[in-house]
Amino acid sequence: MAAEVANRFESVQQVRDGLKSVNYLADDGISGVAFLADRLGKPVLVEGPAGVGKTQLAKSIAEMTGSRLIRLQCYEGLDESRALYEWNYKKQLLRIQADKNSDSWSEVHDDIFSEEFLLTRPLLEAIRASDPVVLLIDEVDRVEVETEALLLEILSDYQVSIPELGTIEATQIPLVFLTSNNTRELSEALKRRCLYLHVDYPTMEREKEIVLTKVPEITEHLADQIARIVRSIRMLDLKKSPSVSETLDWARTLLLLNIETIDEATAKETLHILLKYQTDILKATKELSVE
Repeated sequence: MAAEVANRFESVQQVRDGLKSVNYLADDGISGVAFLADRLGKPVLVEGPAGVGKTQLAKSIAEMTGSRLIRLQCYEGLDESRALYEWNYKKQLLRIQADKNSDSWSEVHDDIFSEEFLLTRPLLEAIRASDPVVLLIDEVDRVEVETEALLLEILSDYQVSIPELGTIEATQIPLVFLTSNNTRELSEALKRRCLYLHVDYPTMEREKEIVLTKVPEITEHLADQIARIVRSIRMLDLKKSPSVSETLDWARTLLLLNIETIDEATAKETLHILLKYQTDILKATKELSVE
């Protein structure tokens, strides 16, 4: 059984305050799940639209706790050799050739399947880490079901079985965050193993606060206008609504253009910063009105 770790957080409020200290504005829902994940030793599955701060949550938790962030970026075709470990076949071959006259194959075999020839990937690296770790498994909905089953096995026991070396157990339980953009339905088994957190677009007031925090040079009036306009755009039937990161890009763009108050012309001329499909831009241009 993997060793327990000392509790990282004393309270939900401490999580919220700690995240705020690294410029991540979390509500009690987000802070509460992070607190419970630490106390229960469970992974957190974070779902929601792209660009609402799911990945940044894991990065910010790592920053506030002084932990090392280990990231596994998921993609279609990701397999065990890229996620967990593989053997350095070239180095093994050189070792075999160097000892081709050896009388003892078992000795060579034991040597080439030793630590020296093991290439660790993010999952194994997180399991073996002796220092505090936050493991981010990003966009888990992009992997195939077989790889999802591999993740489930590791996250259930926090241990890895390597046939040639035996079972490697975690010396500590890392904080694990899995993010999903809902491009496919994840298995019930994986969801059951995790605490669940849905991160949606922020309220208008919270988005204004985020803009003021992340773009400190901006005025309160301009931040208020930005939050209101973005909210009205998200209410349209769009192919892709603007993310929080795109809101921040728009705020920085307006600052660079020395815009103090957004008029209708300025909003329409800079819509391409918020929207990335021409059909969405045309729709927003037609509907947009600036208060």
